[in-house]
Amino acid sequence: MLTKRIIPCLDVSHGRVVKGIRFQGIRDAGDPVTLSLEYQRQGADEIVILDISATPEGRGHQHETVRKIREGLAIPLTIGGGVRSAADAQALLEAGADKVSINSAAVADPSLIDAIASRFGSQCCVVAIDAALRDGKFEVLVRGGRDGTGKDAVEWAVEAQERGAGEILLTSWDRDGTRSGYDLPLTRAVAEAVHLPVIASGGADHAGHVAEAFAAGADAVLAASIFHDGDLSVGDVKLHLMERGVVVRP
Repeated sequence: MLTKRIIPCLDVSHGRVVKGIRFQGIRDAGDPVTLSLEYQRQGADEIVILDISATPEGRGHQHETVRKIREGLAIPLTIGGGVRSAADAQALLEAGADKVSINSAAVADPSLIDAIASRFGSQCCVVAIDAALRDGKFEVLVRGGRDGTGKDAVEWAVEAQERGAGEILLTSWDRDGTRSGYDLPLTRAVAEAVHLPVIASGGADHAGHVAEAFAAGADAVLAASIFHDGDLSVGDVKLHLMERGVVVRP
């Protein structure tokens, strides 16, 4: 049985970790270097850093932040936000990322997935999908949830897989920051449609929610608020999961 992963997510804007609800109402949540190292100490399997203002502001990622985080981090690091080309991906990998997450730019030009996967390997290419339930189907959103695309999220996940993506980072806009639990129908629909690892994101409030996401087919979960607010540590979540028979790395 494959080990399930617990991945703290740090949404970063202008060098600070921020948190909001449904990508809005942003508040400061700390320093990304300090938090990354603390979550590593707690037993995080990986860290995901998403520069949430890079795409809306039309700029690239802040590479110096990535370098500073990498200096003390021994676990895998995924970086996303503002990646529009294979050259952008290369710059982040050279700064210290292990994987690069692409979202809006991949929707605009799906060949970006092919380019990154063929140049750096599928294991480096994470396709992030922000989705919301609209008129009975899960619609792909872009630009930090600002714009609908008309694309079906499940179909887009399948296309991303076919183009060489190594993982799907699946965020429910409806649940993001609400702490009402992961979107299980969304998670299940995508997990059943692809054979790639699916990372569920958006809505965790307690360890039971994490267990539900795994039961729905997620291979890993992203969480932010419960960790940033100090309600639970990564270790707390893993202990609960182990007690429920979920295989996690201690």
